[in-house]
Amino acid sequence: MALRNPFTRLVLTARRLIRDRKGAGAIEFAILFPVLIMLYIGAFEITIGLSVSKRVTRAAGTVADLITQQQSVTKSALAQMPSVATAIFVPYNSTALTMKITGITIDASANAKVLWSWAQDGTVPYAKNATVSNVPSDMQTANSFLVRTELSIPYTMFLFAPNFMPDGMRTITIGRSYFYRQRQGDSIPCGDC
Repeated sequence: MALRNPFTRLVLTARRLIRDRKGAGAIEFAILFPVLIMLYIGAFEITIGLSVSKRVTRAAGTVADLITQQQSVTKSALAQMPSVATAIFVPYNSTALTMKITGITIDASANAKVLWSWAQDGTVPYAKNATVSNVPSDMQTANSFLVRTELSIPYTMFLFAPNFMPDGMRTITIGRSYFYRQRQGDSIPCGDC
């Protein structure tokens, strides 16, 4: 009888706890709270990342658009383009922004070749007369000229588990390439590129 009594008490206590609904909301909230916080932080990270991506697109397009409005360019004029892109990135950090600008000539056989190229660090990223393979097919018109702007920037996530993820996974490089046609004349020469 002594064994039965403690077991019966245990069963009765378990039944009473199952029927008692006091504190169930607090327990459910405690279970869901971490998930809700991660969803909120994830939505914040995605929103900021998409904003940076949109600014990369806008900056690459704006730089190509400005260059194609010129009749000719120089290295010093091209050296001003990173500051144009940096102005578009305000209030985000753009110190690690990299940019390459290339003048591409397309001959009578629709072959795209580099006429001139310039990189933000002052180097020539592509050799003159090198073949350009990534020209969009609808822009590969015979006897034409294009300006390609390549812009990339590393984006480091702010809050999403900063101590949980390794640094290599927290940084994403966002890059865009834009092709524009010249507005005046047959090409845009670069005198000192």
